[in-house]
Amino acid sequence: MISNEQHDRMANAIRFLAMDAVEKANSGHPGLPMGAADIATVLFTKYMKFDPKNPNWPDRDRFVLSAGHGSMLLYALLYLTGYPDMTIEDIKQFRQLGSKTAGHPEFGHATGIETTTGPLGQGIANAVGMAIAERKLEQEFGSDLQDHYTYALCGDGCLMEGISHEAIALAGHLKLNKLVLFWDNNSITIDGAVSLSDSTDQIARFKAVHWNTIEVDGHDQKAISDAIEAAHKSDRPTFIACKTVIGFGAPNKAGTHKVHGSPLGAEEIAATRKALNWESEAFDTPADVLDAWRSAGERSVQARKAWEARLSATDETKKAEFTRRFAGQLPAGFDKAIDDYKKKLAEKPPTIATRKASEDALEVINGFLPETLGGSADLTPSNNTKTSQMTSITPTDFGGRYMHWGIREHGMAAAMNGITLHGGLIPYSGGFMIFSDYCRPSIRLAALMGIRVIHVLTHDSIGVGEDGPTHEPVEHMAALRAIPNLLMFRPADAVETAECWQLALEDGKRPSGLALTRQNLAPARTTYSEENLCAKGAYELIAADDAKVSIFASGSEVEIAVKAAADLKAKGIAARVVSVPCFELFEDQPEDYKTTVIGTAPVKIAAEAAVRQGWDRFIGSDGAFVGMHSFGASGPAKDLFKHFGITSDAIVAAAEAKLS
Repeated sequence: MISNEQHDRMANAIRFLAMDAVEKANSGHPGLPMGAADIATVLFTKYMKFDPKNPNWPDRDRFVLSAGHGSMLLYALLYLTGYPDMTIEDIKQFRQLGSKTAGHPEFGHATGIETTTGPLGQGIANAVGMAIAERKLEQEFGSDLQDHYTYALCGDGCLMEGISHEAIALAGHLKLNKLVLFWDNNSITIDGAVSLSDSTDQIARFKAVHWNTIEVDGHDQKAISDAIEAAHKSDRPTFIACKTVIGFGAPNKAGTHKVHGSPLGAEEIAATRKALNWESEAFDTPADVLDAWRSAGERSVQARKAWEARLSATDETKKAEFTRRFAGQLPAGFDKAIDDYKKKLAEKPPTIATRKASEDALEVINGFLPETLGGSADLTPSNNTKTSQMTSITPTDFGGRYMHWGIREHGMAAAMNGITLHGGLIPYSGGFMIFSDYCRPSIRLAALMGIRVIHVLTHDSIGVGEDGPTHEPVEHMAALRAIPNLLMFRPADAVETAECWQLALEDGKRPSGLALTRQNLAPARTTYSEENLCAKGAYELIAADDAKVSIFASGSEVEIAVKAAADLKAKGIAARVVSVPCFELFEDQPEDYKTTVIGTAPVKIAAEAAVRQGWDRFIGSDGAFVGMHSFGASGPAKDLFKHFGITSDAIVAAAEAKLS
């Protein structure tokens, strides 16, 4: 252990970088970095296994700053420990447009930022996902290749958010003993004292969900060190409650909400420099302190080299598989496996629900991709997400490939983000589409980060039927399509479902959602096509010369559109049908393709058992829409579609009205 004097100087380097950066930006949260600096100094100088020169080393320890508003703590650590892409100039550009040092940590802006945090509680759940991934991959590849810890730092806000309970309850159940959560217990929130709004006994809470709990003085380096040592010996995840003073060192503002989210001001910073005996100017770290931090950044180089030697000595097949999976690459032959499956579907097109079509596609996918990790929020029989290759993961056996997330949609979605960020696995979940509301913050962050997670969202419309309007998503496709960088698929049959799964898996930079039916659908694609037509987002399913009507539809309404086109043809009205499985991929296409698909028919109609929002892109503001204009109702699905006017007859009537 370093001397108390050296520890204090190293911790103060974090404090002054944080307060100076916030002051220069005239924006930010200096209180947490100042209060948690001692925790971070002990962790990064003695326990964290990381190498700034090889920041993506697969067996590194992960550090998640769940309390993302304290971002300067992380940025200071990255700079001080020697990450090449975090310079003092980056620190000076804190919160400025285009800088790596955004107001909250953003994955991809700089190495060492393991996840995007900001919405409180997300980081806790991300860390749980990372710990799940480590345990799963250790079981699969052995401790020679995967044997590391996940550390996270949270604040009171993280623990108040409901997602935290979903995450910690699951972690305790799974006995994720390589997960260590530090609580910056400073008793302050933006409004003032925590006691204004909360009196939870957090120690009792964590004990109740089977965590190891430890309470320490968050400014005592030995106590912090002893707690981490104890955590490493635990058979459960560990919660270390660190009693700290927010804004530690600031003579007049420490311990108050005034230092939470505002610059200290020049006068208070000067007083803090005097109080902590820090003579250096702003952004200037004394050479001996910086040298000590850089030495800490090199502490794990030998461990990294030893790991590389173990990887090199690993059986070639196993080594190649491990390397491929951490590179995020799918195995050779995946396209052929999907293509062969499509040929089988063309031979005998099935009339099945797309949730069942998804299960059938997953049977092929999971047989070919060992890295898929399936799961469901307690809806496995309804989501059809568990295939024959998958056994359940349990607290004592991580050899399986299927997670029972429990009724924890928000925690599930955030933990999936952590699994993907860890590397080596591709998670997919199962849930009802209506409950995507519970997943939405995590889905949004996945899109913001540009990571591959896949959400199976079944029971996608009023086709849910008897469960009624509480379970019938009408606005959810529009709401999810509104999230930038998210691919939302709504396939019309088994072939489209297979193609959409292929696209979701092959896109390593975007999350995906698959909206799937409960009710059976007639096949839309009855002939084999080598080309993945869904890759274009929208394509002409039924052509018509000199078409007077273009009908655009997705999912279950493609079947209705096809019948309407036939009925119009019988009336002497030429109609074409365009299947629209993915708005976002359609927008990726060249302008000439989009123009051709939208076509020149004078009448354009869209059909979807959802609200109209978004469809004007295809039909214009003067086009007709056959869909939902209200919430749903309880009753058999066929009765509901008729009741709400989502039928082929309604499409025909709309076309005739427009043509008259």
